[in-house]
Amino acid sequence: MSTVQHTVGFGAGPLSRAAALLHTLLTVEALLLATVAPGLAGLLFLGPDPANLPLAAGCLLPLGPAASAALYALHHRSRDLTDLHPARAYLRGWRLNARPALKLWAPLLAWLTVIAFTLTHFAATGLPGWWAVLLGGIGVASLLWGAHALVLTSLFTFRARDTARLAAYFLLRRGRATLAAGSLLVLAAGLTALLTEALPALLAAPLLLSLLRSSRPVIAETQEDFTA
Repeated sequence: MSTVQHTVGFGAGPLSRAAALLHTLLTVEALLLATVAPGLAGLLFLGPDPANLPLAAGCLLPLGPAASAALYALHHRSRDLTDLHPARAYLRGWRLNARPALKLWAPLLAWLTVIAFTLTHFAATGLPGWWAVLLGGIGVASLLWGAHALVLTSLFTFRARDTARLAAYFLLRRGRATLAAGSLLVLAAGLTALLTEALPALLAAPLLLSLLRSSRPVIAETQEDFTA
């Protein structure tokens, strides 16, 4: 009578997986902050004057490619403690996605800047009050579109206009993923308003991991229906 013994190799247990996740999050967070550090430093010198909105948008330009690289690294992370290369995955994601992400991120930033500038000077426009509500809704919808577009451009190789169309398609097609992205935006805004502007930046990697997990239906449908 023989006995079969099942053993779990080193690096495959639950504690090892948790350590691997923590290591990946810390590494990706550090690399993301290092990538966007020049822009964040510029923001520190800008006052709250609405006239500085275009300069603030310029400082935020590196955030799009950096977030895309972080999503790529988190998506391709290893769950084995003995096979971790988050820095390599982040740098690869940056090389692959920096330009495609910037093609979508820069127009989105410009559009949001126009909306924010209009709202901060709304009294001078002479428009009825419901226009402000409409502009605010358009701004929120644009941010949600941007969340889908960021995930798609980070994990797939589409032309910019095709990524834009798919992101718009998934806004309503995958309402739960859109609502999850909205909840993350509300969380980030709440942390900024109640605590400090730096906190969302310091928690960028966990927030992006949450976005990635809530976007699983979007990723699965894209793989099944829109890739060869």
